[in-house]
Amino acid sequence: MEFDQYVSDSRRALFRFAVVLTGDPVLAEDVVADALSNAYERWSTVSAAEHVHAYVRKMVLNEYLGWRRRAARLSIRADLTDLAEPAPDHADRHAEAQALVAEMRRLPPKQRAAVVLRYYEGLSFAEIADLLGSGENAIRSNISRALQRLRVQLTDDAVAHSMEA
Repeated sequence: MEFDQYVSDSRRALFRFAVVLTGDPVLAEDVVADALSNAYERWSTVSAAEHVHAYVRKMVLNEYLGWRRRAARLSIRADLTDLAEPAPDHADRHAEAQALVAEMRRLPPKQRAAVVLRYYEGLSFAEIADLLGSGENAIRSNISRALQRLRVQLTDDAVAHSMEA
């Protein structure tokens, strides 16, 4: 398969995966572009893989994790989410989705990656462990902790919201 053909067939899927992973469409586009740039440079190796899409998806995941490490090292950010007013939206479903996205952003990168790979990509624990380079038990633990944290945070937010009303 030629690189151009692969990109035209898979770019949308890679972008959707990156958006779910990063929580930010602009950053997702950068992550995918960097991963595809790296794939182009090594296309002879990438195209020889048994599952080219899985190989490139791993490159996107590594690019995301590397970006997170670089960003944490290079910049100091204040958490201004409490000061920002959310855009008014009367659709409960949209509001719940936004709350979930906000909570997903607060998860550590490996926990977020594990949750996205499990529930968005539908991968098995063994496949996720292979992609993230850790054991299945560590992946199960990461997912369990992430889901527990999401449940607590979303429940606490729902209780606080109902008290305000």
